Amino acid sequence: MKGLKKRRRVQIIVLAFVALAGSTALIGYAMRDGINYFRAPSAVVQDPPSPNETFRIGGLVEDGSIVRGQGKSVTFVVTDGGASVPVSYTGVLPDLFGEGQGMVGTGHLVDGTFIATQILAKHDETYMPKEVMDALKEQGVYRDPAETGGS
Repeated sequence: MKGLKKRRRVQIIVLAFVALAGSTALIGYAMRDGINYFRAPSAVVQDPPSPNETFRIGGLVEDGSIVRGQGKSVTFVVTDGGASVPVSYTGVLPDLFGEGQGMVGTGHLVDGTFIATQILAKHDETYMPKEVMDALKEQGVYRDPAETGGS
């Protein structure tokens, strides 16, 4: 009787381990396309990703770089102060999107141009995505709004 209880306990532990490993594998498989790494324009220029890699890019929209095309297409240049990357996007831009403003885009790089599938813009005067802020600080371009008299 004692041997049967021990064998049953070991079977349950092994079954639980197999179920845990299987669920972890399924979660990893499901998330393979949902994980998008952030890259600053300097990192994109220095080490360009492959054309089929989806990633996020962020920085400031360069002044005078926004060109609206036919329909909903728009091109602009995003910079972190160290390098600039041209961006092409077709769709409706956020209301707060503009020159000199922070943005984060999701997409992929094709022949040196970032083809964006989604564009996000900062939502108020003081907010800046952490990744964009870190990239701008690294290039020495970021100015804290509290220090420059912003609200």
